[in-house]
Amino acid sequence: MAPIKKQEHNNQEQEQSSYAAKDIYVLEGLDPVRKRPGMYIGSTGVDGLHHLVWEVVDNSLDEAQNGYAHEIEIKLLPNNRVSVRDDGRGIPVDIHPQTKKSALETVMCTLHAGGKFGGKSYKISGGLHGVGVSVVNALSKWVRVEVCRDGAIWFQEYEQGKPKTKVVKSGKCDQNGTTVVFEADPEIFSEIKFDLKRILDHLREQAYLVPKTKICVVDEREQNKNPAPYSFYFEGGIVSYLKYLTEDETLLHKNIFYTQKETEDNMWIEVALCYVDENQPLEVSFANNIKTGEGGMHLTGFRSALTRVLNDYAKENKIFKNNDEAGSLTGDDVREGLVGVVSIKLGGGHEPQFEGQTKAKLGNPEARPAVENAMNAAFKEFLERNSDDARAIMEKVVLAARARIAAKAAKESVLRKGALTGGSLPGVLADCSSHRAEDAELFIVEGPSAGGSAKQGRDRKFQAILPLRGKPLNVEKARLDRSLANEEIRSLIIALGTAVAQEFDLSKLRYHKIIIMSDADVDGMHIRTLLLTLFFRYFREVIDTGHLYFAQPPLFKISKGKAVRYAYSDEEQEKIMAELAALKDEKTKKSNEEKMEPAPDAGEGVQYIKGIAVQRYKGLGEMNPEQLWETTMNPENRILKQVTIEDAVAADKLMNVLMGDEVLPRKKFIQSFAAEAKQVDV
Repeated sequence: MAPIKKQEHNNQEQEQSSYAAKDIYVLEGLDPVRKRPGMYIGSTGVDGLHHLVWEVVDNSLDEAQNGYAHEIEIKLLPNNRVSVRDDGRGIPVDIHPQTKKSALETVMCTLHAGGKFGGKSYKISGGLHGVGVSVVNALSKWVRVEVCRDGAIWFQEYEQGKPKTKVVKSGKCDQNGTTVVFEADPEIFSEIKFDLKRILDHLREQAYLVPKTKICVVDEREQNKNPAPYSFYFEGGIVSYLKYLTEDETLLHKNIFYTQKETEDNMWIEVALCYVDENQPLEVSFANNIKTGEGGMHLTGFRSALTRVLNDYAKENKIFKNNDEAGSLTGDDVREGLVGVVSIKLGGGHEPQFEGQTKAKLGNPEARPAVENAMNAAFKEFLERNSDDARAIMEKVVLAARARIAAKAAKESVLRKGALTGGSLPGVLADCSSHRAEDAELFIVEGPSAGGSAKQGRDRKFQAILPLRGKPLNVEKARLDRSLANEEIRSLIIALGTAVAQEFDLSKLRYHKIIIMSDADVDGMHIRTLLLTLFFRYFREVIDTGHLYFAQPPLFKISKGKAVRYAYSDEEQEKIMAELAALKDEKTKKSNEEKMEPAPDAGEGVQYIKGIAVQRYKGLGEMNPEQLWETTMNPENRILKQVTIEDAVAADKLMNVLMGDEVLPRKKFIQSFAAEAKQVDV
């Protein structure tokens, strides 16, 4: 399963000795990094901060996947410091022939200086050795590197990318390796707070991609003298990862498909797949261990081969009859219920070409035929050898093809009734007068009462209201044809203007802010979850492009005399009450025993505390139009929460757990996180 064939001991010794200063190649200086950090790490927010960790760890992983390291330890230290240690060969410390400085200083202080730009030090690498670590050095307040190599310990310290000391020999050691400790620079990052869960999730994934490598994480930031370490070690590679992705799913066949191939021009390809009893596909792809969330050429090759092989199998086994409307399988048909992992490692003369600094999409054209050829023969053989598995897979994809035909008719029905074909908008929609999508907002509102208040309180120029008559269908449990038969979903599709599925067109979105506005109770949260599931499955691009929001209505109305304030949390309620209690009210001065009359619209939840009336809102319908506008819809006062997806794979798994058919995973999730629920509305 290891991506690189093990070499003989004497060959490793020869390569060990060949990894010296001359193997470090220098392309350009380091100065641009601090001036434009976003160009190198994507952003200076939380993603960019964690990218520093990934860059340092990538160097250790490169040592591991090339057979030189077996253990990697990451420590989160006090004072926002992070330590990464490996037992690899150690960065060379001898004098570099080009820079006339130590190779260690060259690697740490020069952009594009590393062992992977030439020579034979690395067959395959993710982060280019020296690129990442030099960027980390440039964006850190302080860095210390210790190298154990050839029986000696060497170290050097840096400040904001500049050497603070010379490369100094400080002792002896009996094992090679490199330790990098860095402290991110507060001049670059507005907030420095490392997220343990994010780090664990990323490193667990890397442990699957570099099998037989132990990765240990220790959080020493707390005052715990003996913090428990988190360790990851997997021997099964991407097959183990596939089992992790499907641990809460029902597999439709017995055997998991897996193939690996090393091409003549030094590309290593691995593919694993299975089908589960779900409608949505889950495809995860990597290039040189970097997750390509937007896919790329390697994923395109995988999809092409999958469609071709299953169509050939259907034809050879005469699965489609002459009068069958489906006739053949499309890409969407063969991906229904698919869980697949594609990993490609480009070595030799192939340099990974990623689109964008976040490396979200692989652009190498040679990756497509390489993956396609690897899949074609291997998957065809898998189907021929495993007839029961082939039958189960074909039943799934053929059912998807026939559902596609039914869904096509349903979509055509929706489009015929929609604005895209010249028809009218849904009767329940109160549209805005603006025809500029950039200015327009659509509020999806729960219930007729709240819908009425929202229609009266809105600004008609740019705010449209779509009230829901009931709870939307849970699309996680329904195919597209059944979903499109739901009146609430049909109205929403027509109102958005984008169409759906293959016909989806983001450029035709009629509102650039889609705002879900629901009550702050159990039913409201359920409706919000159902709508979020709908957008995640059928309108994912609306989320990815930042157009989906949650409105944040107030929880409390707090009054004292003519003063009225709104609180959006229990903490804010207490703060406002303390502020109002401190006010000198002439009416309360007259008599300490005088009680304030409740406001005319006060209902359930009103309390009297020293002349202060507190009303707990249970629903949007309890607010009159003016209050709803003032607190929840007015752009000058309101609070909107933008919906984002940091990890699509984790989100997909969680959506299946919470909204899918399987009860046991949902029960386990609730039991695991019940203690974290601070409040339950009954």
